[in-house]
Amino acid sequence: MSGLLINYRFLSGCSPRADVYNVLKSIINALPTTIDDSTRKMLVQELLDDLNAVAAGEKNSRLSSKDVAEALIAIKTLGRHHASSEVISSERNAKILLSVFNVYKDDQDTSNDALRCVANALLLIEQGRFNWVEIGGGRTCVVMLEKSTNPDRIFLLSRILFLCTVSLSSASFIQSLVEDVPSGQTGNIVDIIGAKLDLLTSSILAGARMSREAMTDLLKLTFNLLAHYPKLAESASSNEAGSSKGNERIVIGDKWNDRLDGILPPLLRAFNTLPPTFPSPIAPPLSHVIHSLITIPVAPLRAQWLGTASPTSSKAPSLGRADSPVSKPPGAFDRAMSALSAGRRSLSSRPSSPRPSPPPVHDSLLRAYDLLEVSFGHYLPGDIDPDDASVRDRCMKEGDHSLDDILSPLVALVTRFCVDDEQSRVRMRDWVLPADLDRTSPLEQRVDMLGRCLRLLSCVYHPRLKDAVGEMLYAICDSDAGVLSSQVGYGNVAGFLYNKGIMSAPPRPASSTAPTTAPTGEPINPITGTVHIDRPEPDMTEEEKQQEMDKLMALFERLEKTGTVKIQKRDPSAPSGSS
Repeated sequence: MSGLLINYRFLSGCSPRADVYNVLKSIINALPTTIDDSTRKMLVQELLDDLNAVAAGEKNSRLSSKDVAEALIAIKTLGRHHASSEVISSERNAKILLSVFNVYKDDQDTSNDALRCVANALLLIEQGRFNWVEIGGGRTCVVMLEKSTNPDRIFLLSRILFLCTVSLSSASFIQSLVEDVPSGQTGNIVDIIGAKLDLLTSSILAGARMSREAMTDLLKLTFNLLAHYPKLAESASSNEAGSSKGNERIVIGDKWNDRLDGILPPLLRAFNTLPPTFPSPIAPPLSHVIHSLITIPVAPLRAQWLGTASPTSSKAPSLGRADSPVSKPPGAFDRAMSALSAGRRSLSSRPSSPRPSPPPVHDSLLRAYDLLEVSFGHYLPGDIDPDDASVRDRCMKEGDHSLDDILSPLVALVTRFCVDDEQSRVRMRDWVLPADLDRTSPLEQRVDMLGRCLRLLSCVYHPRLKDAVGEMLYAICDSDAGVLSSQVGYGNVAGFLYNKGIMSAPPRPASSTAPTTAPTGEPINPITGTVHIDRPEPDMTEEEKQQEMDKLMALFERLEKTGTVKIQKRDPSAPSGSS
């Protein structure tokens, strides 16, 4: 038996407070290797029993109200291991911690430590999440979340609620969060989350401690609700109607429920307002805002998504028309992000038509495009190959993530705009594939958004981003393979189209006005998407020609050795023309 447990059991209600404090401190400071699992479990249970006695006002406890804070820190320290977390997360002990939290809820430090004990245990023990909801802990967290303004408290409450909604096995709790407003609450969870997102956005702008962490975990909770509740509502509706669609696969974002409508405005405010981060342009909580937004369809909430940002039009201009440009309004991105992207924008071919007046307050499509442009420029500088090792190294150094994880959600968000809203599609097309696009050099070598997208289509190390970029370009081109091929050249999108089941170059749509000639009049090569320019053959000496021939023969020999090609050698004795 560990000396720590012996020392704690030696205490009594009559022990001097200094002795109790010293024993608790020795538990907090003990090395994990000095306590075995059995001792850890017994020590946690005895600490919890004594806390229960204090919370109930009993006088025979080894602890007093002055020792509660240190005792909770000791439990939190011991609870970082699976064995002791099993003890903490049991239904009885969860009730004790909930009781302690309620008794000391006005003491921020002490009550927050009680929440930390719960959060650590629920992270490790799945059954503990159900126990916490069963004893009413989840509902208590919602009530306290509505009242909280401190980022530390919001972080802990959001973390616990996130863990309690992490799977569809918590279906009844998720449904009650969205649908019910019990006593003690003035709004449902959607109203509460919206208010806290606005509060935390202001806190982040003011540089308040723990604001980013609090918003990140609040957004994790938000994502769970957005991902799960529409499925649950759809399932309940189907069951009531006697439908047998239980095995139908529901993709995130394909289903929606109007009970969640209120979450979109605060999400968009956060998306458009959060300041940029360095060195990576996309970092929590902005990355988690994007994750939540891609679960929300554009079509049923078009007015909220677009606001005044997208010009109204009864019919969008046809692809490739130069007489109807959609200009890019200024000022949607903050100065720091604009400064980062200014140099790169000068290399792209956006229209320079008169800017509309006045500009919209928030232009979410423009924000997404600018963020994507700056991110591409950051991770794929110049005309670097996306498969270059330096790209992966940079991702790892900045957060142990892959380019797939960082950029795919943002590309998916832009794609959602383009698929669900015609005017957004036209604007994106005008930015990425303008009518006056310079086609005198290979498109895949361009140092802009289009060039980086085309290089990503042939990459190996970023498969999810590769597919997402292909879908974005496909959506920009009216989800028409012929238009896409006409715009960027079949050679650049052959692999993407093959994966969509299109095995050969699609015909150019008869109704499409996609360009067949460059602005200067030269015909566009349908394979490369560029104009053909006759260049004089290089003036080479006989010696230089022989050197080039030797290099070519050496290449064929290497290909033959590796089995890539098989060269059939001709019998010198065979007459000319024989097979």
